Amino acid sequence: MKKLGDIGLIGLAVMGENLVLNMERNGYTVVVYNRTVDKVEKFVQGRGKGKNFIPAHSIEELVSSLERPRKVMMLVKAGKPVDDFIDQLIPHLEPGDIIIDGGNSHFPDTIRRTKYVESKGLLFIGTGVSGGEEGALNGPSIMPGGSALAWPHVKPIFQSISAQVDGLPCCDWVGNDGAGHFVKMVHNGIEYGDMQLICEAYQIMKSLLGMDAAEMHEVFAEWNKGDLDSYLIEITRDILGYTENGEALVEKILDTAGQKGTGKWTAVSALDMGIPLTLIGESVFARCLSAQKDERVIASKILSGPKPVFSGDKKQFIEDIRQALYASKIISYAQGYALLREAAVEYKWVLNYGEIAQMWRGGCIIRSAFLGKITSAFKTNPDLINLLLDPFFKEKIDAAQAGWRRTVSTAFNNGIPVPAFSSALSYYDGYRSERLPANLLQAQRDYFGAHTYERTDKPRGEFFHTNWTGRGGDTASSTYSV
Repeated sequence: MKKLGDIGLIGLAVMGENLVLNMERNGYTVVVYNRTVDKVEKFVQGRGKGKNFIPAHSIEELVSSLERPRKVMMLVKAGKPVDDFIDQLIPHLEPGDIIIDGGNSHFPDTIRRTKYVESKGLLFIGTGVSGGEEGALNGPSIMPGGSALAWPHVKPIFQSISAQVDGLPCCDWVGNDGAGHFVKMVHNGIEYGDMQLICEAYQIMKSLLGMDAAEMHEVFAEWNKGDLDSYLIEITRDILGYTENGEALVEKILDTAGQKGTGKWTAVSALDMGIPLTLIGESVFARCLSAQKDERVIASKILSGPKPVFSGDKKQFIEDIRQALYASKIISYAQGYALLREAAVEYKWVLNYGEIAQMWRGGCIIRSAFLGKITSAFKTNPDLINLLLDPFFKEKIDAAQAGWRRTVSTAFNNGIPVPAFSSALSYYDGYRSERLPANLLQAQRDYFGAHTYERTDKPRGEFFHTNWTGRGGDTASSTYSV
């Protein structure tokens, strides 16, 4: 009798290869297929030789080689290729079979695809997979959402191949339709923020303190032993210590950053939902500004500013930078979780915020010791409205605040751009302010557009309009929120 596979995978690029090797190592037989079919033979005769893989040379062969309910996972480029493969698969599948999109798809597409696939009597999962090629091979963070009925069928596979922290898998069901890909998108947005914060710390040490890569390597090595212990601090340590012909390679890399869009999606979603995701937004814009290299070279010869000069206690200021990095990191997660809370309301998802932090503790790019504290915060108070209000994070912000402020003000005074550090501090000061100047803003809006305002001496929900010039009449706009 023909041996059947436990799961099929379409897409044998780097992530696909590593993920199926992970599945096979954990006891699963995988049917492998690639649009360019010679990749299939190359894989099964190469890295997959002698292992439990079943090669497929067509969609029909892939589907016919799977146990029921069939589980077919795609790791292909986001966008049209995903839709194309879904349409190719549907005619060959039966009710109850499961299609899984493991790419970096935009969550609205996953919402649409879940509805479409379910209309055909099938089940759909859109799952975030984080950790890059190393994570895919050794244990990624996996964030599945979509058709809830599909979860029991893929749970054993996903949880066995995911990273494990303290005996717990970094994978659990996130929620309906696009919830998994939304959580992965926010993960990537936080990743943008973390990376930008680290880059700003590097820039201050380099431009103001005159430190070379070897000195900064030692600083990041030390930081990785404490509160900042994380994957991104660890790889920054390694990058700064890497030399080529005796010189730091990092200093030979062109300062223009790329992006694949997930950070932008996070910022756009925040704007759509009215959540101040300022740090991640600035991190996206920092990459955009870096890409304007030719303009910056011209501007550097025309525009003036202060020349960085430092005369204080270098060791203490490095500690200030560490505190600024830690405090800003807290803000990044606080903003990300605020977006998750709003999305849960908007899309009617039931999200387990502590469990999401658990999924991020291992296998993914933002994994850090820090995340265990988020899990604890939501375990203590599932209705926590903002991480800043948790006693642990409040205490940490209080302890870091002075160094954070010194870092931002010193950078400003020396002409060093710190958009992520400064936007995080501005958010903190805004969030803790009982009164903001939006009263004046509302008066301005009412003056030029009759958009109305509420009053402090009247009940909430009553709206007023003033004829500020005596010429505008008494008619008020109905578009208060415009």
